Amino acid sequence: MSTLYTDDPVVSAGELVAQLAARAPAVGANTGLWPGLTIYRFTAPIGPRWEEITSLSLCIVAQGRKAVTIDGEAYRYDQFRYLVLRSHLHFQAEILEASVAKPFLSFVLQIDPALVRQVSSDMVERRTTVFRSDRSPATAEKPAHVSVLDQELLGGVLRFLRATAGDTDRRVLAPLYLQEMVYRVLQREQYARLLSIAAAEAASNPVSAVLEYMRERLSDPITVADLAEQVSLSPSAFSHLFRDVTGRSPYQFLKEMRLDRARELLVDGQWAVARISKEVGYASVSHFIREFRGRFGATPRSYCDAHALQQGLHLQQAGTRT
Repeated sequence: MSTLYTDDPVVSAGELVAQLAARAPAVGANTGLWPGLTIYRFTAPIGPRWEEITSLSLCIVAQGRKAVTIDGEAYRYDQFRYLVLRSHLHFQAEILEASVAKPFLSFVLQIDPALVRQVSSDMVERRTTVFRSDRSPATAEKPAHVSVLDQELLGGVLRFLRATAGDTDRRVLAPLYLQEMVYRVLQREQYARLLSIAAAEAASNPVSAVLEYMRERLSDPITVADLAEQVSLSPSAFSHLFRDVTGRSPYQFLKEMRLDRARELLVDGQWAVARISKEVGYASVSHFIREFRGRFGATPRSYCDAHALQQGLHLQQAGTRT
């Protein structure tokens, strides 16, 4: 029997539960079939615990309830409301509703602020006015926002998840549906909020310029002096500014960028571990493996094998439903 695509909100919500349940066999975090996509399953409520994110993130719950507390303010979301978080946040997370019979199921998707700017530029002509408007500290945007999960956004989410299941669809269709998801968020009351978050992360400041420099040269040897030179600051002054903006030292941030890129290349499955380690700036493969295991809890090979196994299980489960 073929998959039924429908605009019925109950059926769509049920499909989202089924999609995430199939992709999250283990309790806790499960790596998704798209870079920056993590799917969560919990079978019991969990008290507050500290977590952090490094990228602008879209958080959607299919089943259960969750609360995120940042600087004393709680943001609660469930299958009717979604959450947007800005980058480099340290927060407390609590699973409020979950059971074995009805496990908590959700996903977190990291979104490149450049994609937000790209989509918004197609929606409005006066993009520079939006992004360069002055904001005083008193009117600064909050670090997180909760909005209603409507049927149009839910439909985009389901199309994106379906597309990530197959290699060709993942390459061709998934990027289009990801753009649709950003577009749907921008259409709603999150428009100004998401633009503000993306703008804050890519504002014209020295750190923004350095991040782009780092991103384009991950395979090259890079020192703090090299980075400071790009923005005409001393290494000491630059390091202080960089930590104030990102919450990380330049060295730590560069390492995370390299390892995150390595994870994307591993998931893509085109290169061997030795090639990937060189591509992200590691002269020693053994050093790369140690660093990767320290960040992701598994060696590159084990991580890749686990991802392939999860993809195979998902395809097998999808096949039984057709």
